[in-house]
Amino acid sequence: MKFRNLCISNPLRFAIGIEEDSGKYYLSIPVSNQLVDYEEYYEISDTEFKLFEKNLEDARVLADRCKKRLEDFRLLQKPGKMRGIPT
Repeated sequence: MKFRNLCISNPLRFAIGIEEDSGKYYLSIPVSNQLVDYEEYYEISDTEFKLFEKNLEDARVLADRCKKRLEDFRLLQKPGKMRGIPT
């Protein structure tokens, strides 16, 4: 998978972008476990992407839900046994 961030919100700690192989849009959040820091990627619709691209603040609610693991059904890659926690 080739993830390419298109918009980044450093203060809110998330990014939106496109997975280039599939053409799917995503919202990503940084996470960390005992061994590594990495990103979790959550699929978003074309409509959500267009909305969030215009105003990243609109994505805050979804990012917060992802951080609480309430949107796991959207994950583009399922986490391993040592799933990280949002940073």
